[in-house]
Amino acid sequence: MIAIRNLSVEFSAKTLLDNINYVINRRDRIALVGKNGAGKSTMLKIIAGLQRPTSGHVDVPSGVTIGYLPQHMTTEDSCSVIDEARKAFGHLKEMQQRLDALNAELAERTDYESDSYAELIDRVTTMTERLAMEDGSGGEAEIEKTLMGLGFVRADFDRPTSEFSGGWRMRIELAKILLQRPDVLLLDEPTNHLDIESIQWLETFLTQKAGAVVLVSHDRAFIDNVTNRTIEISLGKIYDYAVNYSKYVELHRERIEQQMRAYQNQQKQIADTEEFIERFRYKATKAVQVQSRMKQLAKIERIEVDEVDTSHLNLRFPPAPRSGDYPVIADAVCKRYGYHQVFSDATLTITRGEKVAFVGKNGEGKSTLVKCIMGEIPFDGSLRIGHNVKIGYFAQNQAQLLDGELTVFDTIDRVAVGDIRTKIRDILGAFMFGGEASDKKVKVLSGGEKTRLAMIRLLLEPVNLLILDEPTNHLDMATKDILKQAIKDFDGTVIVVSHDREFLDGLVEKVYEFGGGRVRECLGGIYEFLEKKKLDSLRELERSKTVAAPKAEKAAAATAEPAAGAPRKLTYEEKKERDRAVNRAKRAVADAEAQIAAIEAEIAELEATLSAGGEQAPDIYDRHAALGKKLDNAMSVWELAQMELDELNSKYNLS
Repeated sequence: MIAIRNLSVEFSAKTLLDNINYVINRRDRIALVGKNGAGKSTMLKIIAGLQRPTSGHVDVPSGVTIGYLPQHMTTEDSCSVIDEARKAFGHLKEMQQRLDALNAELAERTDYESDSYAELIDRVTTMTERLAMEDGSGGEAEIEKTLMGLGFVRADFDRPTSEFSGGWRMRIELAKILLQRPDVLLLDEPTNHLDIESIQWLETFLTQKAGAVVLVSHDRAFIDNVTNRTIEISLGKIYDYAVNYSKYVELHRERIEQQMRAYQNQQKQIADTEEFIERFRYKATKAVQVQSRMKQLAKIERIEVDEVDTSHLNLRFPPAPRSGDYPVIADAVCKRYGYHQVFSDATLTITRGEKVAFVGKNGEGKSTLVKCIMGEIPFDGSLRIGHNVKIGYFAQNQAQLLDGELTVFDTIDRVAVGDIRTKIRDILGAFMFGGEASDKKVKVLSGGEKTRLAMIRLLLEPVNLLILDEPTNHLDMATKDILKQAIKDFDGTVIVVSHDREFLDGLVEKVYEFGGGRVRECLGGIYEFLEKKKLDSLRELERSKTVAAPKAEKAAAATAEPAAGAPRKLTYEEKKERDRAVNRAKRAVADAEAQIAAIEAEIAELEATLSAGGEQAPDIYDRHAALGKKLDNAMSVWELAQMELDELNSKYNLS
């Protein structure tokens, strides 16, 4: 579908990408991997048309649409969340105007047998199908599903986007891109601002509804669940594997081992040849052989071993001083900001040596409780820090708090005390800041390098309670593995706030879930928690849990005063209004079911044509794909209609 041809990129005489060639097919789910600085984000920008390569080109067929989510982007704050999301369908008005113009032209034409008339009919048909696929009601349904899937609640829809943090505004931008249903999705670290539930929803969306996907991510579980192809960028070249990331890691290791053996064999051959030349260089009887060996040596194409990293990140936390048996005891802790209750009655006890995770949607209070433990903000209830507890705190924005004008060395030199100051160079070298890298200014470091530097500061003082708030953001996979092992080996107590399932797996033995103003304890690891949560969700569905009522209905319910033990009887007008609302909802469900049946019949007819073999219409596969998207939208409309009907039945106790 998209072909990358002879692509090369150079920066300051350094080759970043060297004569790259590959093709992105319609249903590809590609993980773009490689070290920080290998050129992954550059590759996405070039495919998106935002950056020009030094040479080569990207072939994008006419009509193929591309959606691109960068790591960092500027967002607008001029309207509500729902209105901002509706901008994803801004092109529909323009498309309707073009369709009206084509229909007007069609009405005036009389050359029914001409090729141009047939071409005009095809254009009208294609555009009509596309508009039907993205009609207003389906668009609204998709907007609601997508925003809620990414963690918003209905109460957020009418709030101005300016009230939300940068991470939540990024979710709105992601929602807009997903709603546009581009043929190719380019996603650069899409999970950085998502919680576990939103990541799982995004996984489902990408695997079931998206076209082609090319993504850069350091979330191993996410790319394993989404991708079926891995393209590695290494030393300017690419290696294309038709497997997911975990399988790629095995194949990559085998490839490096083969390269190393070939490299060692070649080095021996070169050494033997150079030894022969040096030994017989001045012997006339060997002149011919020497000249031959010299030509042979000059023709050897030197083997490179990809990205052999001779540095080593040796991350080890200092031994933890012994603390009391219970480093943290919280009893009925509550926190509110004005009228907003973040959480209430948070009760938990963390035992010495435990490693626990705080998980839940963003904004539910994970970082807030951490700040309560740190004593940074006031709260209600009782929260006791145990005897001799020394806290080491890595904040979510720790890397951004570093002084950009200082060098790496000065950053550590300013916080180091005592004998440790004589070992700063050694410590920096262990964290891959050796040599000239220690003299770099902080402001030129990558996100991952800043995170590593912030982690060094945490290691300078022995602590026995580590609190790590999203420590893996911007870290590459190798560094995350090293950090995970260091936390496993740490003999103190650990609280980790993270959405990275693979990082938490095998690391924590207890999970605290934040949600709905509550903090719930779940014994076991992260996947035991997720499995339990899945079962709980199924039970909730069996109880026909319904969506929250609109604000007006909530207000009416609040002012109503039914008699004790019995529902209040409705007035005649209220009964009429109830019947009208229920009948409207039933009609909406019936209409949606009829629409679904009609689309399924069209799909079945097309599939019968395809299975019959023989010569097919050139656009039959595009029509089949369009019908599939149309069916998705129709299903979304039906889901919302059924939810509304269920809500009315529950409200009025109807069977």
